[in-house]
Amino acid sequence: MSARKSNSRLEDLQRTVKRVWENVPFYRARMEDWNVTPDDIKSLDDLKKLPFMTKSDLRDNYPMGLLACPKDEVVRVHASSGTTGKPTVVAYTAGDIDSWTECMANCLKTAGVNEKDVFQVILGYGLFTGALGFHYGAERLGAMVIPTGGGFTGRQLMLMEDLGTTVFTSTPSYALYLAEEIRKRNIRHKLKLRLAILGGEAWTEEMRKEIEEALDVVAVDSYGLSEVVGPGVAMECPQRKGLHGNWDHFIFEVVDPATGLPVPEGQEGELVITSLKKEAMPVIRYRTRDLTRLIRGTCSCGRQDVRIDRVKGRCDDMLIIRGVNVFPSQVEAALAQVPELSLHYFLEVTERKGLKELCVVCELKDSLSGKELEAVEGKTSRVLHEVLGIRVGLRLVQPGTVERSSGKAARIVRVN
Repeated sequence: MSARKSNSRLEDLQRTVKRVWENVPFYRARMEDWNVTPDDIKSLDDLKKLPFMTKSDLRDNYPMGLLACPKDEVVRVHASSGTTGKPTVVAYTAGDIDSWTECMANCLKTAGVNEKDVFQVILGYGLFTGALGFHYGAERLGAMVIPTGGGFTGRQLMLMEDLGTTVFTSTPSYALYLAEEIRKRNIRHKLKLRLAILGGEAWTEEMRKEIEEALDVVAVDSYGLSEVVGPGVAMECPQRKGLHGNWDHFIFEVVDPATGLPVPEGQEGELVITSLKKEAMPVIRYRTRDLTRLIRGTCSCGRQDVRIDRVKGRCDDMLIIRGVNVFPSQVEAALAQVPELSLHYFLEVTERKGLKELCVVCELKDSLSGKELEAVEGKTSRVLHEVLGIRVGLRLVQPGTVERSSGKAARIVRVN
């Protein structure tokens, strides 16, 4: 990174720290607890002196206790779904909307989108940040946007065909469902798809390969989160060797989830993000709970920026089964080794006498019974044991059994 760029980032960081110190009582109190003031931030390395922020802090200051500008400067709010309580509300000034649009345009350009594309947004519009982020970014690049929103698969495919969609964005699990429906309807030859931009949930290289082969597209990973800005934080280029972050807008750290201390270079840990240009609700050292690592070195595309590896999963999603750490992504990688299985699955977790037990529920690609089904069950159980290191329960179900979703797939189901 050039000295000039580094100085600019430092100035943005100092401005942001001063902004929250002067305008957000929560931040000021937390910084005083850590015995740090804005005057202590003299270099980018001094970021480590500042306290962390978590999603609980956003919930505890609901709805807009973390606002760092006058309320009449807020032009829009977004929010998380609030499935675990009240939603986390995020506010935007007009300047924030413009910065977000710039971030999204940068990311879409990195992915390979241009003004000639027809861009279909298959994400829910509304309080969720995803759809409008992609929408505004694609428009800024000059692409034609089709704001179909989530669900209504038949209509999605009709518009894809009739309007000549070349690029779409959705969750990986919904892209897999679209591929399934396109194959059933035998319409792939009628479509102009070339690129799928997928995000919102962790997914594996195995799922990427299945989507790319089924749809004959390049599938790239997108990363973002509402608490920071929405989508537009980072994006893979077509080389798919890590995500290129918007370094002018964010500082990325990777820390040990247990201690909060920086991990050695290249080691996996929890991603922490600081926003540099947000006005309404900046975040400083926000703990994302996402597990990844930073990748140094020149990308195959020629860019020399530090990249973010694809997210392996979330600290919250890690299951401890008989003392062994298990992530949904590990299960998905195992299931992908069995050709008879689809990647429509979920993990059923039960707890008896304080011990968790896991049953993997996965859908077959084709209906099977008798000895054929027994053979697939045996093979799947062996692969799961090899990958996870423990034996887990398994239930294979017939095609079309696992519920499809246009949003994030519910991978973990807890049963009382």
